[in-house]
Amino acid sequence: MAHQAGAGDKLPPLSDVITGKFERTCTMATVPQPAPVRGDIEWFVHDRFGMFIHWGTYALAARHEWVKNREAIPDEAYQTYFDYFDPDLYDPREWARMAREAGMKYFVITTKHHEGFCLFDSEHTDYKATNTPCKRDLIKPMADAFRAEGLKVGFYYSLIDWHHPHYPIDRIHPMYKRMTPDEVREANKTRDVSIYREYLHNQVRELLTNYGDVAYLFFDFSYPDPDGHGIAGKGREDWASEELVAMMRELQPEILINDRLNLPLDQPDVHTPEQFQPRGWVEKGGRPVFWETCQTFSGSWGYHRDEATWKSPEQLIQMLVNTVSTGGNLLMNVGPTARGTFDYRAKDALKAYGDWLEINGRSVYGCTMSEFEPPDGCRFTQNGNGLYLHVYNWPFRHLHIDGLAGKVAYAQFLHDASEVRFKEHEGAPHSALEEAVEGNVLTLDIPVIKPPVTVPVVELFLK
Repeated sequence: MAHQAGAGDKLPPLSDVITGKFERTCTMATVPQPAPVRGDIEWFVHDRFGMFIHWGTYALAARHEWVKNREAIPDEAYQTYFDYFDPDLYDPREWARMAREAGMKYFVITTKHHEGFCLFDSEHTDYKATNTPCKRDLIKPMADAFRAEGLKVGFYYSLIDWHHPHYPIDRIHPMYKRMTPDEVREANKTRDVSIYREYLHNQVRELLTNYGDVAYLFFDFSYPDPDGHGIAGKGREDWASEELVAMMRELQPEILINDRLNLPLDQPDVHTPEQFQPRGWVEKGGRPVFWETCQTFSGSWGYHRDEATWKSPEQLIQMLVNTVSTGGNLLMNVGPTARGTFDYRAKDALKAYGDWLEINGRSVYGCTMSEFEPPDGCRFTQNGNGLYLHVYNWPFRHLHIDGLAGKVAYAQFLHDASEVRFKEHEGAPHSALEEAVEGNVLTLDIPVIKPPVTVPVVELFLK
């Protein structure tokens, strides 16, 4: 069982961090403390690891979820994917089982992506799964299946809609590439964003009314600046973001809302850097925030048959550790096939996570950035008096950690609970080893051969 924070721990209980009921001490000076937020953030910063799912009719094209934009495909040609969408092998219970076995604690599904296609049975459109050969709502059984496996439910909803007739054409609309700026302006005279805005609000209301408890709503995305021809993008006024958030808080008061509604920095609950690894705790406006990075197993969010930049197990595990060690969550994406299955490469990646987290999970769940600096080639995470050293670059025989002499009661490898002996150097050197070590240093005596673990973890019990 993971060590739980207590009265004598270096770090305060998470609930006290969130509510601001603690006083900082010198040991907390290097660990940022975000301001409280409206949504229920406690489960989020404990669970740390979730599954993102990008799924839609673009899975039939199998060449990126932005295929309609990239290839400027007109609606009548793109309709083919709708007409043949029939995920006959879709088993949400299997998806949920794989997510749980991978160590994921929540999931976020694209209820509607930029193409405008809805996986749920919305009353406000015919462009939905129930009107394809599939003939069923795909979101309800998915939400039920993931809840049954103990995962929290999150919904992604695209603010962008390339199918809706009243969504104004702009620089990321597929038809933009086929038109001159004057043609875009002329076409937009027949498009009323207020009609689309009402549609958007109605669909979010459906999602938060008809599908049970929703822990997280991930919107995507705002781009308010005009292009070089003066054609406007989209932002908070187009979405009526303040009114949208107020409605969501009324329907599901504890829901977490992300940062892509173009609202002031103090209003989102969770900030979401995408497809890059922050090097430290994410800050906005000079202040630390609660954050989550969303990443992919390969270079595409939607199913991409021929994409080949799939990450190695070492990269996958290090992405998770890097994220938690800097105070964030990792939302890792799967792009199911058009038949409703996970690609074999995605299954391999999920297994890599599951195998590692099965024995090293307590270095992730409930953990955050540490007050201590790790040695080169390593990362620290911390949960109370439990300090976890993740070793990326295996050294020869010894690991030297500054600032920990006299502070560690016991050390062991996390994967098998085997003791790791250590020496402490607090004064002048007295041996050949100590001559190479100066100052307040803890030296771990480690095996010459790296243990058979993707990323070995040394668990240090602080006094």
